[in-house]
Amino acid sequence: MRATQDGSVLDEEISFVSDRAVPAGQRDQFATPAASTTKATLYEHCARAIDAGLTVGPHGLPLMRAGDWNDGMDRVGAGGKGESIWLAWFLLVVMRDFQPLAIARGDHALATRLGVSVRRLASAVEEHGWDGAWYRRAYFDDGSPLGSSSSTECRIDAIAQSWAVIAGQGDPERARRALDAAEAQLVHDQPPIMMLLTPPFEGNGPDPGYIRTYPPGIRENGGQYTHGVLWTVQALAMLGEGDRAHALLKKLNPVYHATGPEEVQRYAVEPFVVAGDVYSSPEHDGRGGWTWYTGAAGWMYRIAVQWLLGIHIEGHRLSIRPCVPASWRRYSVRLRRGHTTYSIAVEPGSPLSIEVDGSIVPDGVVELVDDGHLHTVVAKHRQADQLAG
Repeated sequence: MRATQDGSVLDEEISFVSDRAVPAGQRDQFATPAASTTKATLYEHCARAIDAGLTVGPHGLPLMRAGDWNDGMDRVGAGGKGESIWLAWFLLVVMRDFQPLAIARGDHALATRLGVSVRRLASAVEEHGWDGAWYRRAYFDDGSPLGSSSSTECRIDAIAQSWAVIAGQGDPERARRALDAAEAQLVHDQPPIMMLLTPPFEGNGPDPGYIRTYPPGIRENGGQYTHGVLWTVQALAMLGEGDRAHALLKKLNPVYHATGPEEVQRYAVEPFVVAGDVYSSPEHDGRGGWTWYTGAAGWMYRIAVQWLLGIHIEGHRLSIRPCVPASWRRYSVRLRRGHTTYSIAVEPGSPLSIEVDGSIVPDGVVELVDDGHLHTVVAKHRQADQLAG
């Protein structure tokens, strides 16, 4: 997609797609939708998508319908009343991040509506999502909870806890407790995995959907679904828990699943690429599956670079906010920007003093340029005497 002459990609006009409606009584259909002659700007597409997601169920939470991030939970809300607590967190992030764009474009009506929706939804998820020690995952059409201490299956689900932190819109103490609960119940040392949920679905409760067709401990059904559990690493880093974030990322790193002959035999897949899932079932405990999984690989790379090493880039501005283990004294990053290379050395600590080519950057933000030269960036902890001076 290209930007328009004024440089705003949000003004690019894009066609809608059209297809016949799914017939009554039919869950889905396979088809190739056609491009409509009707077009709208990318901004309008985004605004409509948010409006479509802002449904309200019996508890004031968004409807889950035929699945949210976890499409395997396609029967939780198939009747039109089931609600998703994870989707509530996700929508809070989307609305929070989109509101400044609406304000910048003078769309005050949408900006106001988003602000009201954020407050309403944040209140609803705290009132009806909290289970006492962690957040529930969803509500079935009949109103029974999923991801609750009272649940016989899927007592706790990882992404409802990590996104409580990522969203940053709820009770911070609850979010910490929820993340602690996820670590305690879902992370195993041997083999080193983090399950997406536990216990797995085995037919002892309401039907969540096709996720239950996977054997217990396989893929999303109680195995490690790498894409989803990586968000726990991000959440830990966002809370400043460098040691815990690094320890969990190390467990998810495929390299550490093949450190010796026994581990190689157990893992049974390539250790140099990311696996979409790692099994937790007794028969295949620690075995990898669905390797070369690019979606999970992208998240692993982004979380490692952005949230642990702290390399944050927004447009042409670089900031460095590390969250690494306390034992790390120094690390380096080589960043290529067009034809230019930035050699970055970081001595973790807070606050950081940042120098570019020997000159201190007053606001701690590096303006990235593409001039074909090598630039040296040094970020180090400012001592107490420096701060006083």
